Amino acid sequence: MSEVAKPDFLGSVRRTITMERDAITELLSRSDDSFCRACELLLQTQGRVVVTGMGKSGHIATKIASTLASTGTPAMFVHPAEASHGDLGMITPQDSVIALSNSGTTSEVVTLLPLLKRMAVPLITMTGVADSILAHTADVNLDTSVSEEACPLDLTPTSSTTVCLVAGDALAIALLEARGFSVEDFAFSHPGGALGRRLLLKVEDIMRTGDAVPRVSPDTTLDDALLEISRKGLGMTSVGYEHGEVLGVFTDGDLRRALDEEIDIHNTPINQIMTHDCITIAAEILAAEALQIMDEHKISSLVVVNASHQPVGAIHLHDLLQAGVA
Repeated sequence: MSEVAKPDFLGSVRRTITMERDAITELLSRSDDSFCRACELLLQTQGRVVVTGMGKSGHIATKIASTLASTGTPAMFVHPAEASHGDLGMITPQDSVIALSNSGTTSEVVTLLPLLKRMAVPLITMTGVADSILAHTADVNLDTSVSEEACPLDLTPTSSTTVCLVAGDALAIALLEARGFSVEDFAFSHPGGALGRRLLLKVEDIMRTGDAVPRVSPDTTLDDALLEISRKGLGMTSVGYEHGEVLGVFTDGDLRRALDEEIDIHNTPINQIMTHDCITIAAEILAAEALQIMDEHKISSLVVVNASHQPVGAIHLHDLLQAGVA
């Protein structure tokens, strides 16, 4: 009884990667004025870019729409089969359409052509067959053909879907650069992500206010100041007269130095041992900047002040961590 040959997994992996890499290289050699015309049409679109496709092409179309939307080009995916049963109403004359079909003859997509033409909607196609109905009907056809699929049966869409995905990314990035889309713009599109939090969240959004802010007067004794620090749990207290500006802070570090000098905690006023030239921050500053200041000065909390240098809040490193800034 002959032994079954052990599968050459690594060989298959490397062959697939090589074939898809070569397919992308072929796409690069075909990147010509058709890509420029496609970008111009998309840039002139007053509405949204509608991306459509069936099967595996539909999955790639969904990703392209998502990439466009997150990089400054309003876009959405519309399923071509559903479009024929009412969802075509999602498309307006102000929109443009990108249709994906490797064969260029996908029936569900072809069915939409007369309706799109009636609305005079700009049509960009990605097809693997230049002599196809979709390619001939399109205002711009992007040649996404491949020599062969990475699938050894040459059946499963592999190289062809990869090429369409890269072509979609290329369009999205070209539009991003043309629009001058910035990091801040990206953050507004991704408010729930880490980048969005770092670029949009301000100190005033997460700082502690009111009674949660530790504060004592300059003549408060050290032992009473320690009680305030313990109650508020920030490892420090601001020092100043009521409704007055911040005169200083007293921190855990100041306490350690006071104990080393054997200071009488019951009779020593806090203004004698506090840090006078303390670091403060404004409420409208980005939370990420507060984190940077803490890192630079090796401190874990900051007093937040207004334009008159009066305390309006306090922020601790833990607040930044919980907000996902750190």
